[in-house]
Amino acid sequence: MRAVDMGIGSLHTGYMTLADKVTSLRLILAPSFFVLYLLPHKKLSGVLPGDPDDFKWVVPVLWGLFILSEITDLVDGKIARSRKEVSDFGKLFDPFADVLVRITYFLCFVLDGILPPLFFLVILYREIGIQFLRNLMLKKGVVMGARKGGKIKAVTYMLAGVVALLAASVERLGFEAGISLLLRMSAQVVFGMAMVTSIVSFLDYLAIYTKQ
Repeated sequence: MRAVDMGIGSLHTGYMTLADKVTSLRLILAPSFFVLYLLPHKKLSGVLPGDPDDFKWVVPVLWGLFILSEITDLVDGKIARSRKEVSDFGKLFDPFADVLVRITYFLCFVLDGILPPLFFLVILYREIGIQFLRNLMLKKGVVMGARKGGKIKAVTYMLAGVVALLAASVERLGFEAGISLLLRMSAQVVFGMAMVTSIVSFLDYLAIYTKQ
């Protein structure tokens, strides 16, 4: 989607559309995922009552939150277009919610040693940089929607999240260590791809900004 020149005042519609409400669900799902992910974490074993094995029920709940978050990401745009309620606010709110959710996931995977901290730092810096560029363009009266590179980046983020959550799940459910190791290595490969696509996508957005 190309950058669209719209007055800044058009961002203030006075109400949230149905698509915006669907997007806002991710603002609830993200911290819920974080809290539940940490419940059986080894670092909390001395704080929370019971054995970490008592929290195996968390695994399907985490998958439910993860899947629901991804579904809302897929349908909010479709809802906005089908109801002809595409707005400048939604173009900013949707990527903001996406970043919040995925940075939350990735932080959890860093704590579990699945995502290398360096990869996470690069991804985090990229997302902060994109938000900064969006703000700069907004000051020029230009709302930058999602571009193809950003969508590809989002897919790699989602795939990395799936593999990483699989790795975390098999460990918590007590599967064979070899399976966990294979999934951890696979997750790191996909995270590497996500990091590269995030950098390429950032350069694309930067090029758009410099042309304004």
